[in-house]
This record gives sequence, C-alpha cells and structure tokens, in this order.
Amino acid sequence: MQLDAHYYPSPSRRMATYGGRGMVATSQPLGAQAGMQILQQGGNAVDAAIATAAALTVVEPTSNGLGSDAFAIVWIDGALHGLNASGPAPRAATLEAVKALGHERMPEHGVLPVTVPGAPAAWAALSERFGKLPFADLLAPAIALAETGFPVSPTVNRMWEEALDAYRRSDDPALRPWFDVFAPHGRAPRAGERWAAPDHARTLCAIAESRARAFYEGELAERLDAFFREHGGLLRREDLADFQPEWVEPIGTRYRGHDVWEIPPNGSGLIALQALGMLERLGEEGRDPVETLHRRIEATKLGYVDGLRYITERDAMGPSVEQLLADDYLRTRAGLIGERALDPQHGNPIKGGTVYLATADGEGNMVSFIQSNFKGFGSGIVVPGTGISLQNRGWSFSLDPAHANALAPGKRTYHTIIPGFLTRDGEAVGPFGVMGGFMQPQGHVQVITAMLDEHLNPQAALDMPRWKWTQGRTVEVEPHFPDHLAQALARRGHHIVKRSDSLSFGRGQVILRDRDNGMLCGGTEPRTDGAVLAW
Repeated sequence: MQLDAHYYPSPSRRMATYGGRGMVATSQPLGAQAGMQILQQGGNAVDAAIATAAALTVVEPTSNGLGSDAFAIVWIDGALHGLNASGPAPRAATLEAVKALGHERMPEHGVLPVTVPGAPAAWAALSERFGKLPFADLLAPAIALAETGFPVSPTVNRMWEEALDAYRRSDDPALRPWFDVFAPHGRAPRAGERWAAPDHARTLCAIAESRARAFYEGELAERLDAFFREHGGLLRREDLADFQPEWVEPIGTRYRGHDVWEIPPNGSGLIALQALGMLERLGEEGRDPVETLHRRIEATKLGYVDGLRYITERDAMGPSVEQLLADDYLRTRAGLIGERALDPQHGNPIKGGTVYLATADGEGNMVSFIQSNFKGFGSGIVVPGTGISLQNRGWSFSLDPAHANALAPGKRTYHTIIPGFLTRDGEAVGPFGVMGGFMQPQGHVQVITAMLDEHLNPQAALDMPRWKWTQGRTVEVEPHFPDHLAQALARRGHHIVKRSDSLSFGRGQVILRDRDNGMLCGGTEPRTDGAVLAW
C-alpha cells in the first residue's frame, strides 16, 4: 500500500515527555535512540550528546554531516561550559583571491565557501574533557546505522528533494560527487526507503579509532586537500591540521528571574540575548496578545540588525559584547519600541540554519548541542570515497573590506547555529534550541517567552505558532498562525506574509529539570520528525 508521509488532514497533538534517569531530544528518532542507547550503557549526558550528533550525520544528512561545524553548552558538576567548534577560513582565503576568481560576493555552493569543519573535533574534545565511556563506543550506533541502512524519515525526504532541485541548477563539476553519493538513481530516497552510507561508515570508523585526528591529519586530510586543489578550492591539509575547538565562557542575560545563556560571538546567540534584554526592560507583559507579539517582534528586529552589523570574530568586533548587552544601551533600544512597526536600524553602543539536540542524565548533567552544514546539505561538496559532505559557512562572509564580517584568512565567520541554556539561582534548568538558519535567535526568543511569560511546558512552547522577521517591516507567519492576530499586527504597520508551510520556522528541542523533584520534562519539534526519549 502506498502511503503519503507528508499528508496529515487532522491536527496532531503531542504531550510533554517525562523521565527521571535520562532524556534525549532531537529532530530524528533514530538519532535520539543512539543517545539513549549510550545512556543505558552507563554513559553520561555528554556521551549521549556525542552519540546522537554522530548518528544525526547519518540519518539527517540534509542538515549536517561529517564536514559540519558545532557548538555546545554543557552543564556538568554544577558549572556551565561552552565549546566553539566553528572552523576558520583557510589561510589562502583572502578577499583578493576570491575576487580574482570573479566573485563580487561569497558564493553559496561549491568549494569556496567551505571553512575548516569543526564537528568531529568537537566530539573528541567533549569526550576527552567530560565523557565517561570510550570514545569509540560513542560512535558505534552511528556506524551501525550507516553500514546497515535506515528508513528515511518524511522531513528528511522533503529536504533531500529540495537540495536535489537546487544542485541540479548548478553546472559546477565539483558538485558531481554529491549526485553520485546522495542521488545515485537520479532522485532523492523516498520516505520509508532504506538508505545506507558505506563510505560514511568507514570514515566514522577512522574518526572513532583516532579520536577524530584521522579527519584532520593523514589520509582523510590528504583526500580533502587533493579534492580542493583539483577544483580550485582554498582549503588545505595545513588548515585542517592546525584546527582546535575553543572552550569559551557562555554569555547571558537576566530574564524573568532566570539567566539565559548563549555561546559568545562569532555565534549569533547575542541577538537573542539583546532581544530578551530589551523585553526585560520593558517590564512584565500585559494581557493584550497583540501588544505582546508586537513587542517581541520589535525587540527581535532591533537585536537582529545589531547582530548583522557587528557580529563576527569577537576580537574583530567594533562594539564589544559587554557594550551590546549593557543596561543603558538595551534601555535605549527598548525605548524605540512604540505602537507602530519599525523599519529597524542598527544602534551604536560605543560612547565617543542544522540539527539541534538536548540530553540529560540522572546525575544532573545536561548538554545543549548544535551541529550544521548551514544551507541544507551545505556547500554541495562531497569528497569521493569518504562520505564527507561539507558545510558552506564561508557564505556568510562579506567581500566588503569595511564590513565587520569581511573575509580574512584564519577568521571565523558570523555563525547562525546557537545552543541555548537556562539556569535559575545558579542551578541548571535545562538546554533549549531552535535550529533553522537565521530563524534561530528568533526561535530562542519565542520559546523562552512562551515558557517564562506564558508558563507553557516545553512541548506546548514548541507547538506555539511562529513568526519570522525577514527585513524592514516584513514578518512571515506560519499557515496556522491565527488570522485575527495577523490582521491586528498588520494594523500596527507590520507587513504580514503567510507562508504555505512551516519548514522554514525552525525545529527545536527542550529539556527542563524540575528543581523540586529532579524529574525531567522534554518537548520536541512538531515541524519535523523529532522525538524525545526518556528513561
């Protein structure tokens, strides 16, 4: 019998998930199972996060891969830690070199937007510092999935088809291996169809046996180097060999009695913190849902234009993180929010999209982890014989030398992927995240305000209809966004555009721990194939 995996005539309803000994929430059920398998083998939340992340490179290749970047926020032994595993631009990636190849802006696909991938090194760094089980054990579930195959889930099928259509429009010969690996029969695999990735499995084995060094040195690095030389790319084995993830201090802001934490720039979590900081300074929300939505949209817009103007490598930013989060600056920005929609402009505080997963264990440890190839499959570059599909993070670089995020050798670009974490009174509340390119800070604002202002459980917060600011006064809304609210926002000057589907409005996961009884409560994204597994 032929069944349509994308047709649901009746509204679905998912309940919040509870557990006490451990929990894994992510966008693909088989990925969540990999993490839960590790928890039940005696691993901690960090081990489970690594296993889930590795499995997701297999079962959701449309969003991430072995050539991804990654960020993590880890709560362990009563302290918060941040990891930035976004890779820099290659040494040869100068403005002059890219412009000499005929580009006025960074290309979206091909070899040029590829920066050093950080995900395998992130797994190894997290395991070495905080893991309990042997690193090779953590990748075993992913290797098994890649070797034996798995049924493709509905959202992955849809994103696969979209990528195939996009890459078909390119005549770049460097993209040919993508078709050989991901569309060998000239089409995307259908929902429910078994897909195996033997090259991917062999590379995962090499990563497992070498604690990821095989990716950055030796044969795999040589293959990457040779492919990029053949196709006019700039990435070299020396760039790979030099890479190390960076441990960082998370940055935060106070909101409704809680502390909301993000990774500092080059990550864009600062945008969400600015927006929440403005809303905090506007005071408690009233009962008018239109006023509430209007304020949240306006604060997000103001945070976003600052972020797009200033966020890059932290030491290359003009205004500092501290200046952009300063009380007087956020009060000034919040003061711009009035009755009518703004056409937002960036401020000046100087005086004078991905897979997301959350894990928790019975010992109180929790992980917020995000990993991404950026736009769909990323650059469209797959290194033959390795299963390595590479991100296109360099696409975010500017070729304007005066821009804060101008391309430079060894520089990390503005990054959309942002893991979030919530604490209260110095204790962990839990990890949260909403993947989806430039939707992510907006998703963070919407999920946090739903939980802390409207007191919704994680699942109910993720179920809420979403909006997405795109530019100027334009705000896109989901198909099921209430018409009366859309019309009321339009009367305030917002240009409301109703989208025909929900795929571009982010895909989130949340796990919260009850401070009174220690029980875990999780929610997963209704807009994708997500799952929360509890133990």
